[in-house]
Amino acid sequence: MTHIELVLWAGLTIGLLFGACGQATGFCLQRGLAQRWSGDNGCKLQAFSLALAVALLGTQGLALAGLVDLSKSLYLMPSYSWLLLPVGGVLFGYGMGLANGCGARALVLLGSGNLRSLVVLLCLGIAAYMTLTGVLGPLRMALATPTTIRPEWLTVPAGWPRMALTVAATAALLAYALRKPAAAPAQRAADLAGGLVIGLLIVAGWFVTGWLGNDDFEPLPVISLTFVAPVGDVIQYAMLATGMSLRFGIAVVAGVVLGALLFSVLRGRFNLQGFETPRQMLRYIAGGALMGAGGALALGCSIGQGLTGLSTLSFSSMISAAAIVLGARLAWMQFHR
Repeated sequence: MTHIELVLWAGLTIGLLFGACGQATGFCLQRGLAQRWSGDNGCKLQAFSLALAVALLGTQGLALAGLVDLSKSLYLMPSYSWLLLPVGGVLFGYGMGLANGCGARALVLLGSGNLRSLVVLLCLGIAAYMTLTGVLGPLRMALATPTTIRPEWLTVPAGWPRMALTVAATAALLAYALRKPAAAPAQRAADLAGGLVIGLLIVAGWFVTGWLGNDDFEPLPVISLTFVAPVGDVIQYAMLATGMSLRFGIAVVAGVVLGALLFSVLRGRFNLQGFETPRQMLRYIAGGALMGAGGALALGCSIGQGLTGLSTLSFSSMISAAAIVLGARLAWMQFHR
């Protein structure tokens, strides 16, 4: 088995586990934020915090051990647009609110029989490619060129400063994740278990692409879980398979849907669902399109930037993640007055 085939099979396995875990626990940043803002005592946001703590500690551990070179990742590029990152993050977060979940959650729901998510994902993938390389690409480049900066002073130095920040951030995240809310113990345990698994899968993604996929003659991109461009890649691959190679992200996306499908069937939770009204359909179409375009501008989604990107201690990921939360808050305020 070549290193490329090994990475693809590992990506499919990671996706299967993500889909099964997401179907079992309902892991989703949007659900966690909605619980928090509505005063619900649910643990979804604490589960996300635990996932981030595990992802951060594990990812930095891989880098410290020399197993993965995070400097090759998208998130630690020396330059980024001070305009497009926050604008894209707000658009993605607002779209996430409109669609009641992010792209990763839509994949899990699709595997569980939710046909609304199919519409969301189609709109997300097409809008992402329209923004990256399609008709909106020139506008994106025109805005990115004059707003690109290289803030080297914001990069966390290697060595003890990075270790100290990792320890401090992990401790703070764990303190929030493990505090006891007034929620059912069984549900809390399930949510936290889901967060633990998702965090480990982020680390596994870095290990697979950064170590198993490391080859001097045919290196692969050093990435982990993200669900904006890969959803677009899946749509493109479905149409151009003979002229396009499989990628880690495509394998992960396929695995998530398949994992959610298998687990929902085993649990007796598979249930076909559609739109209730044309107005609801328009809302989900808009949500998917905003997540696709926004995720392309912000270089990731609530998983891609909120977990994978932040696990690298990237300042640009901090900007995008904060903007995603702001966009979700704006959507929640509009529809929950």
